[in-house]
Parts: sequence; structure tokens; C-alpha cells
Amino acid sequence: MKQFAVIGCGRFGSSVARTLYGLGFDVLAIDSNEDTIQNIADSVTHAVQADATEENSIKSLGMGNFDVAIITIGSNIQSSIMATLIAKELGVKYVVAKAQNELHAKVLYKIGADRIVFPERDMGVRLAHNLVSSNILDYIELAPDYSIVEIASLTEWEGSSLRDLNMRAKYGINVMAIKRGTEINISPSALDSVKKGDVLVVIGHNDDIQKIEKK
Repeated sequence: MKQFAVIGCGRFGSSVARTLYGLGFDVLAIDSNEDTIQNIADSVTHAVQADATEENSIKSLGMGNFDVAIITIGSNIQSSIMATLIAKELGVKYVVAKAQNELHAKVLYKIGADRIVFPERDMGVRLAHNLVSSNILDYIELAPDYSIVEIASLTEWEGSSLRDLNMRAKYGINVMAIKRGTEINISPSALDSVKKGDVLVVIGHNDDIQKIEKK
């Protein structure tokens, strides 16, 4: 199972951390503000108050063992750059960093960030997908070709098991979770069925996801 570290737990960072934890992943949340850490402590695997620009502090948390670090420090560009640099130097395999503007993004790329996110722009992408398809409820681009989406169950899926639907063969997508009201079924089995009102969290190639959007 992948391990994620979220550094900076403001509105955007805490949303990312809670979503990843809800999907069943191990999540370490790091923030310099004690109140922020207390607020998110029950929604992640571990929550630690620490200064992400202090290499020894971050190193002591075993940062080098994490698969992905997500740097979402807000207004302090210098802290964002330092945290990104430290995460890369400690051996984090994949570093995602939030940027305020194009210049900030260029610096982050130059020091080794693997992916840059612009929260407002990314929200625009999600909104566009929501507008063109009533089925797509949320949209997260993982890479240029692959995304995770929350998709409302189609009428034709209702009452069928995942085995019968055979979504990998039929649609080219994999079901990661089924959300039913406030309940989330992480890694559902082939025998789990889809019911009316369910929301499926799926991962797949953008071309395959677009085929479902058009239904």
C-alpha cells in the first residue's frame, strides 16, 4: 500500500489528506500549526506538528520511506521550496507541490518536483468535467493520461455485481471503492453489487473515462 505525506494542512492540503485516507491509504499529515494538526488528527493515519523546512525534523519522521509527498504550504513560497527540496533529498519517490504562479512552478520543477498543481486551475478542470457530464462527480488528474474519478452509478449497472459488470474488460477502468451514503467500501470484492445512488471511485485512462462521461 502506498504511503503519502501531506506537508501543509490548510484547506487544500487537509482536503487531499482526508481524501487519500478515506480511500484507504496511509497518510502522514505535517503542519507547523498545533491547532491545524489537532483538527486533522482523527482524519489521517498520523498527524505531526513539525517545521517542514527543518531537515532533521522531517528526516526523523522517516520521510524517505514515503512513496509520495504532497507539499501544499500556502503563502510562504520559500518554505514551499525548502520543503520540496528536503523531500527530494531524503529520497521521496514522487513529490507533488502546490504552486502559486508560473514562476513558483518553474523553481519547484528545477529543484526536483515531479508534479505541480495549481488548485484553482485544477478545480476548473473538475468543474468542466462536471458540466459536460452529470455522471462525473469529481475528477483528479494523476498523470497526463490517467485520472481518478467519482462517478454516479449508471442505471444499467444497478443490481449487478462487479464481477458481472466486468468493468476492466468492458470500460477499461478499475473500481477502487464504492461510496454508499456515508459508508465507503474500500477495495470492493467481485461479489459486491452496485445499487441505485452508489458512487464509484474508479481509476482509468482518460480516453476510457470519457466514454463513460458520454453515456
